[in-house]
Amino acid sequence: MIDLSTIDLNLLVAFEALYAERSVTAAAQRLHVGQPAMSATLGRLRSLFADDLFVRVGRDMRPTAKADAIAPQVMAALNTVRTVLTDRQTFDPAHSQQVFTLATSDYFASLILPKMLALFSDQAPQIDLRLITVEKQSFVELIEDGIVDLALGTFDMLPSHIHQATLLNENFVGICRTGHPAIENGKISLENFVAFPHALFTLRRDATGIVDQALAQRGLQRRIALTIPYWFTMPTAIANSDLLTAIPSCLQQHFVSHYSVQAFEIPLDLSSWSVSMAWSKLCDRDAANLWLRQIIHTICQNIEL
Repeated sequence: MIDLSTIDLNLLVAFEALYAERSVTAAAQRLHVGQPAMSATLGRLRSLFADDLFVRVGRDMRPTAKADAIAPQVMAALNTVRTVLTDRQTFDPAHSQQVFTLATSDYFASLILPKMLALFSDQAPQIDLRLITVEKQSFVELIEDGIVDLALGTFDMLPSHIHQATLLNENFVGICRTGHPAIENGKISLENFVAFPHALFTLRRDATGIVDQALAQRGLQRRIALTIPYWFTMPTAIANSDLLTAIPSCLQQHFVSHYSVQAFEIPLDLSSWSVSMAWSKLCDRDAANLWLRQIIHTICQNIEL
């Protein structure tokens, strides 16, 4: 096996020029080098292939049998290299059979999935989707290993090789059952907000959220009567009890439209947060991944919060 690191592959480019031009002078002009340099290069080619390669016959430099034999392979190799260097990766969603895997929460999936499926049906009928839950402890590793194409959620302190882009900004709103006694003239006082029991969505198996932190700053505490790890169990629980809860604002319209619940402004100064998508730097310029990111970004721009 020849060690290519010891060989100047530019010699093959010179061979191609000599084979096409049948002239040292013309080959030199084609490669924008001086004739002495091209003559020296021909000498190196002869040494490399242990053959004269080109012999002067009259005014031409004619290829030897060896040169004719290797020419097709040299040309093919150079054309392959040129194709690699000039290729601009494209992605045709209409004919792609790509399988995309997204890590996301159930509530965010509910926002984008209907529009994604409709768009895929129209523009990318053979593309398949795989959705998995976002696991805070392992999603970076899943992205690094190429198991997940994109993760959608709220992320802190991602490593430098994981890119992220903000999709939308969120804030909390409260919901309670329709006709809840804590609501007066469409509003709830801080006193009533604390007096009634609450439900809390959590994946951490604890009973403390952003609302509890804001209450603690005021020296207040609420009772968490129910914790739930499923967003879409929440409105049923709220509609059939006196429980109060805080939900992402993008869920408000769906919950109010489909369940016997009403929304209210939480009487606390709560910070908003960003929902982002994260992907590997390795896929940053991958045409398929870029297409998917653009689709999700466009959908999120049209979400009504």
